[in-house]
Amino acid sequence: MPRYMGVMSGTSLDGLDIALIEQDENISLLAHHYLPMPAELRSELLSLCAPGQDEIARAAIAEQRWATLAAQGINELLHSHGLGPSDIRAIGSHGQTIRHEPARAFTVQIGNPALLAELTGIDVIADFRRRDMAAGGQGAPLVPAFHESLFGATQKPCAVLNIGGFSNLSLINPGQPVRGFDCGPGNALMDAWIAQHQGQSFDRDGAWAASGTLHEGLLSRLLSDPFFAGKGPKSTGRELFNLPWLERHLAALPVLQPADVQRTLLELTACSITESLLQAQPDTQELLVCGGGAHNSALMLRLQQLLPGCRVDSTESRGVPPDWVEAMAFAWLAHCCLERIPANRPSVSGARGLRILGAIYPA
Repeated sequence: MPRYMGVMSGTSLDGLDIALIEQDENISLLAHHYLPMPAELRSELLSLCAPGQDEIARAAIAEQRWATLAAQGINELLHSHGLGPSDIRAIGSHGQTIRHEPARAFTVQIGNPALLAELTGIDVIADFRRRDMAAGGQGAPLVPAFHESLFGATQKPCAVLNIGGFSNLSLINPGQPVRGFDCGPGNALMDAWIAQHQGQSFDRDGAWAASGTLHEGLLSRLLSDPFFAGKGPKSTGRELFNLPWLERHLAALPVLQPADVQRTLLELTACSITESLLQAQPDTQELLVCGGGAHNSALMLRLQQLLPGCRVDSTESRGVPPDWVEAMAFAWLAHCCLERIPANRPSVSGARGLRILGAIYPA
């Protein structure tokens, strides 16, 4: 049975997730590996999310470093399991998003797939988003089709929620096309705020947020952003939701305690998710959570409180570790590309029709 690898570097930029799957009638996770993102590379990738000096050259150098890091992780995983390049049919590489502006019909992921193919000796499939965007779609989110394939055997309305730097929902209802959209910030603002005030890369278990007090005035201002009023298809990123965006709202209020801001940012994530879900699929009976946010116990508790009629649980409850769902998705997308299976969903992205996603870089 064919084996594929998926490499995912998400908007949180904490590191590279690498998943090895086996693809037949079902999708099986065989192995996984994680590489922390070097601090200097993370800083450079973050800076490339906004216009800057000499950014074309800087992006080219950064993607060389990203591909070299990804190749290191792939080769380590193969070696630890006694596998070689010939045992893997292809690598699905998401790369790193540095710009995503569907309103201007472009998205940019860097990752030098040609170099990755050269360093691993394995065919690489990359550049998944632009084909959907060329057909009039948002180019995101890409995972709902995979979520449907993985969790679609259900007799009740359910949803899959990925909480990375940003959050996105996949809505699965028997007999209906899968739907999905970005909800807004996931961990991105909380991570940036705690990094600025406590020097930590993330708020473990949401403990700092839980120590603060919700500020309703700030929450109301944040939720007034026009993005939250849209019903979808819609997608977003750091181009909209970033520290300067937050600071513009804070400037209109009296000075707040940093922990209170963190608590309010957690509420923003929880409210934007739950309000989106209740509007789009109010009869949802189960919400399966993946991504780093699945480990934020304060956030998971708040989601359950805001959705009393819905069971909120990690994808672990379905036998799929939450940290590896997205990397698995890009391995699956590589399979779809090689088998010429359309992997976008017009009901999600707004594209004019089904399209085969990805570009092939032979080893």
